[in-house]
Amino acid sequence: MQAFILAAGLGTRLRPLTNTLPKAMVEVQGKPLIHIAIDNLIRQGAKRIVVNIHHFANQVADYILSRQWPTDILISDERDQLLDTGAGLKKAAPLFLPHEPIIIHNVDILARLNYRELLRQHADSMNLATLVVSQRDTSRQLLFDSRQQLTGWQNLSTGETKWVKQPVTDYVQMAFSGIAAIAPELLDLLPPAEHPYPIIPAYLELAKNHRISYYEHVPTDWLDVGKPETLQLAQSWQLAQ
Repeated sequence: MQAFILAAGLGTRLRPLTNTLPKAMVEVQGKPLIHIAIDNLIRQGAKRIVVNIHHFANQVADYILSRQWPTDILISDERDQLLDTGAGLKKAAPLFLPHEPIIIHNVDILARLNYRELLRQHADSMNLATLVVSQRDTSRQLLFDSRQQLTGWQNLSTGETKWVKQPVTDYVQMAFSGIAAIAPELLDLLPPAEHPYPIIPAYLELAKNHRISYYEHVPTDWLDVGKPETLQLAQSWQLAQ
């Protein structure tokens, strides 16, 4: 198992806290989010972890490099330009082992999930990508057809809908949880990292010719701590053990 932790973001929802601190260094129960994410991935078998950095990059890099980790931790440096989730993954591509699936994990997500089980389902389904989702009341929803294939994306607040190919009527709505498993081949299929771009539109484009499905988790085993109210809730939340 190897992983990519998205830790470069500006953390705008957590301002003013992130005016002087990168989101990855915000603490939950006495530990920075980057430490919690790395620990969880190592505990479940990650042999290589790549972390991208941009906002207050030195703080994140110094924290990682000042500690002894029982696995390889590599830095994908975006100091010159914040690349967003899609181009950030593409830029990091040379740092990954070439023949192993990759867990992609937002640094501000806490999850009590079994990543080995996620990877088993990902491999058994022969997916290019397996998106971790749950049934939650959020404005943005991924749409999957009766074969559990990604078929679209919808913003419930604005009514905007993007279809992979053509509109379908038989679909389920799932909220993306900021975690995914991808086949290493996906890295070659992404556009160049010349300009920033997000990963969800890239998944929609790739779903035209490749299988992109989902792994559903229990909503209570997941917490987005990128907002002040959920960050406070996280201080008493049961972390993965």
